[in-house]
Amino acid sequence: MSEVPGESTTSAEPPPAADVPGTTPAEASPSEAAAKPDPSAKPPFTHTRTSGYWAAVVVGLLVMLVLIVFILENGQRARVSFFGAHGNLPEGVALLLAAVIGGLFVVLAGAARILQLRARSARPARAATAAAHKAKKLRKSRSRSAPAAG
Repeated sequence: MSEVPGESTTSAEPPPAADVPGTTPAEASPSEAAAKPDPSAKPPFTHTRTSGYWAAVVVGLLVMLVLIVFILENGQRARVSFFGAHGNLPEGVALLLAAVIGGLFVVLAGAARILQLRARSARPARAATAAAHKAKKLRKSRSRSAPAAG
């Protein structure tokens, strides 16, 4: 048997179906197809945390720009009363404050729900841990009270 430069004769693996004369790449096994991904099917870039952070910063800056324009266009003064406090604020600022306070209420409701779900999911784990400790104590007490084999 003559050796071809660049090929190893010590490998026990059969050649891929695409390299065997008379077979097509479609006849290759799924594991062979997974081993050689098609580079043209790969997207030109991949998503990373940094790219996600950068996109969030850009969106945040655009939202802030829109808010600044909104506040500047709604500069007329409005009388505002809140829990006994009275004052005059520009309309845009008053509406922005109202939106922020509403958002805080949503955050509080969401946090309460998350805490409720965590407590509910921790209950079965606590019960299982308590049952395991009880079973362990029971085994210890039975081993102590068992008569010695003689």
